[in-house]
Amino acid sequence: MNNNVLSVILAGGKGSRLEPLTCDRSKPAVPFGGGFRIIDFALSNCINSGLRKILVVTQYKAASLERHIERGWHFLSAELGEFVTVRPPEQRVDENWYLGTADALYQNIYAIEQISPKHVLILSGDHIYQMNYARFISDHIQSEADCSIACLPVPKEEGRRFGVMDVDEDNRIVNFAEKPDAPRCIPGDPDHCLASMGIYVFRTEFLFEQLCRDANKPQSNRDFGKDIIPSIIEQHLVRAWSFTDAKTGEAAYWQDVGTLESYYEANMDLISVDPQLNLYDNDWPIRSHQPPLPPPKFVFNEHAPGHDRIGHAVDSTVCPGSIISGGTVERSIIGPSVRINSYAEVRDSILYDRVTIGRHARVRRAIIDKNVFVPEGMRIGYDPEEDRRHGLTVTESGIVAVPKNARFDQHSRVMKPHIGELQARHDQLRAAAEGP
Repeated sequence: MNNNVLSVILAGGKGSRLEPLTCDRSKPAVPFGGGFRIIDFALSNCINSGLRKILVVTQYKAASLERHIERGWHFLSAELGEFVTVRPPEQRVDENWYLGTADALYQNIYAIEQISPKHVLILSGDHIYQMNYARFISDHIQSEADCSIACLPVPKEEGRRFGVMDVDEDNRIVNFAEKPDAPRCIPGDPDHCLASMGIYVFRTEFLFEQLCRDANKPQSNRDFGKDIIPSIIEQHLVRAWSFTDAKTGEAAYWQDVGTLESYYEANMDLISVDPQLNLYDNDWPIRSHQPPLPPPKFVFNEHAPGHDRIGHAVDSTVCPGSIISGGTVERSIIGPSVRINSYAEVRDSILYDRVTIGRHARVRRAIIDKNVFVPEGMRIGYDPEEDRRHGLTVTESGIVAVPKNARFDQHSRVMKPHIGELQARHDQLRAAAEGP
């Protein structure tokens, strides 16, 4: 364990492009791969890398994320100086919420000072990847850099979404542009540019100096990519570290799941024959809160007419507590405690916790959030205009997203909760909390 490094995970983004999945939760709290949350990957990377001092900086819609961390990430030993601590905005420095990624660190300088690390590792809580941060940190320390940035090549047309850099023969960054309109290509490779992963290591003293200097600039966006990094590359040693697969030497798997399309594709990657992201690697486990649920169950009724009431799943992931009761599942991710009823079909879809698919219902290319009941005979993902009429979100590529707790009326339209229903539910929860 490296006691001289503090990991700070920035987990406060709104995630508006992932709506309706982020209507009630922040992007790092969005479920992924059936039994995980997006933030579990950054947290697991820290633990697997021997980093056990972790601050999780939250802001928007943080209740779900905080609850997840409370349930699944409090196994570290405080007596040994280990912790995963959630840091909501305190407005200790001023009356503003976090104005940018750099401001989120600036407003937590006091908390970082109390820990007294020599180096600070800054991570994003909304990316999917498996990285040994120890290799990155070791390269940073040995080079005596003031700051190091993890990077990887991306197609040139995608470079507009990232910070793009140029490096010299010693991997020193000589040019950096945040989300440029015309990304500069890697020399000798006109199809790719070198993109920042938003993962940084700073010497703590240097970091504090830059945060305080930036906070005194009235026109600053208070952002690492827009302000801090471009301002330090000329006068200080800022190095790039390429994120490569330790076995192959090629660019490693990393996904920014910021849109419904990219999120859907990253999930579907998991059920391919040979997925790039290996969740079954015993040497690099992805931890999460795992509720005590029974194994998944597949029901076959030999007394059904024609013996066609067969519950089965093909090329799919099925989580504990789920029952495939005479339904068909193909190329899908089935979350915990899902029920697929007789003659129902689920294909190329992602189902969250406690989703129920009624008899003869058909679901295709859909993302269905928690606690949704799809009525008998309903179809989702077969006609975009029909799905929109039902009140569902449909992307340009035809992926359908069903919001959390959705219920449908007799015309298969999403019903809006009546204010009386919400008040009744609130009173019920309050009565349960107060006890008899």
